[in-house]
Amino acid sequence: MGRERYQYFVERAKSTLTYDPGWSHDNPTGTWRTMRPIKTDAKCTSCDLCWLLCPEGSVSRGSYAIDYDYCKGCGICAHECRAGVIVMEREAG
Repeated sequence: MGRERYQYFVERAKSTLTYDPGWSHDNPTGTWRTMRPIKTDAKCTSCDLCWLLCPEGSVSRGSYAIDYDYCKGCGICAHECRAGVIVMEREAG
């Protein structure tokens, strides 16, 4: 029974949406975005909150540049930015 159950789950897993590690890196998701975070360096305090809290990892640490190929426009970075450096704007086009 144990082997049959294992085979059942193996076959079932083949029919679900599972991908190898790194799959999202190969498929930019920025095209889903309707809002775009815009960053101004004028008041940035380098607190790392935007980098730390970005669920997609699209903010680079240090320069705090936003990788728009992967940014989905969730707005967490703008919401959590204490200095108000990041604002959300409607995506053009």
